[in-house]
Amino acid sequence: MPRYLSLLQFTDKGAQAMGQSTERARKFAETAKKSGVTVEAQYWTIGRYDGVLILSGPKPNQLLHCLAELVSSGNVKTHTLQVLTDKEFEAVVEG
Repeated sequence: MPRYLSLLQFTDKGAQAMGQSTERARKFAETAKKSGVTVEAQYWTIGRYDGVLILSGPKPNQLLHCLAELVSSGNVKTHTLQVLTDKEFEAVVEG
């Protein structure tokens, strides 16, 4: 099942409403679940990025649609990477 790691950065709007970030995150997880996407983990970070999401779902377009909706709220920007397990990576390398 495709899995993605998304690094989050608050926009100015998101930084101004930082106190509501956990509530927004819970709502995002509920919305994602309804569309068939699992939020495996959500973390807030200190440093260059403000948070991390780990998402999985049967169809990559579902995952990317959820992230597009998240970004459209205007609170965060995302930098998203598809991640692979060791077995998935071996399958890619072995062709």
